[in-house]
Amino acid sequence: MSPSPSPAAASRVPVEERLFSLVLALLATESGLTKNEILSTVQGYRQRYSSGGDNANLERQFERDKDDIRDLGVPLETLDSPGDAGNNQTMRYRIPRGAYELPQDISFSSDETTLLNLAAMVWREGSLSGESRRALLKLRSLGVVPDEPIIGYAPRLRLRDAAFEPLSSALEKHLIVRFAYLKPGEDAAREREVIPLALVQYQGRWHLSAEEVDGGPGHGPQKTYLLRRIVGPVSTGKAVAPHLGDHAAAALAGLEAVWEDGVAEVQVVRESDAATRLVNRRGTERLESDSVASAGEERLRLHWVDANILADELAGFGPEVLVLSPPWLRGAVIARLERTAADHG
Repeated sequence: MSPSPSPAAASRVPVEERLFSLVLALLATESGLTKNEILSTVQGYRQRYSSGGDNANLERQFERDKDDIRDLGVPLETLDSPGDAGNNQTMRYRIPRGAYELPQDISFSSDETTLLNLAAMVWREGSLSGESRRALLKLRSLGVVPDEPIIGYAPRLRLRDAAFEPLSSALEKHLIVRFAYLKPGEDAAREREVIPLALVQYQGRWHLSAEEVDGGPGHGPQKTYLLRRIVGPVSTGKAVAPHLGDHAAAALAGLEAVWEDGVAEVQVVRESDAATRLVNRRGTERLESDSVASAGEERLRLHWVDANILADELAGFGPEVLVLSPPWLRGAVIARLERTAADHG
């Protein structure tokens, strides 16, 4: 029996690979998978899974991952076990294939289908890693027979922001970093000098929790930076003493508090792309429509962390979404639509 991988080896599984493997695992069988089956077999979890041991941290990671893929519009469902409703350990998770497939009005020509099949073949043969193959065999040994052999695919695409690697390296070495940060609404980026405390992923986006050094180490305010707004290279400075504490947990708690406070109400066209994606976001509530609203529309209450990202997303749905509140968000979406119209004549 081969030894279990070390924690350091397990941590090398990229988070995007873990999320991608989780999505494909939940698509693989109509009956769904239990939490134990997921944690013990899916790439990114199984490396840290302890059979019969304490997996509390891993379970919390799975709960965050569920929220992340739901925020991306993936329709993840939970199924109670017959006769054991509400039991978190016997509950099964799945992504219904019918809710995640292409719309029926989209079709491909024979040539396009041939090219897609070739691409799928290359991916299938090149991306199913040894770890994933072992996970598939283990699932089968548990009696879980995937409907399609896609569990544990390991994509080779890297979706992280360019600033991730230098910030991660600086974090490990306790180095001060400098970078240009462009906030929404500003015409030029401003130089920031900070002490990295933690890199965390929240709702599919990477954030840096850091302490500003203006007041000297240990005295500057702590702030959270969205990595996608870091422009240009990240440079490193001198080393500083390690800052003790669970900074990742504190950063995630802070982002969660912002999410709780950020609320918007929108009206969407029923059965549209906007309705499908927004309804599946974590925390979305369906509201009773007033008498003025037509039968073909419905009202939703959404949560958000970054107002500008939400405005970009809602503007992307075009006429399928109407922002009801708050007024400044409605104005931000209208401004984006007017700018798009002007750019395209």
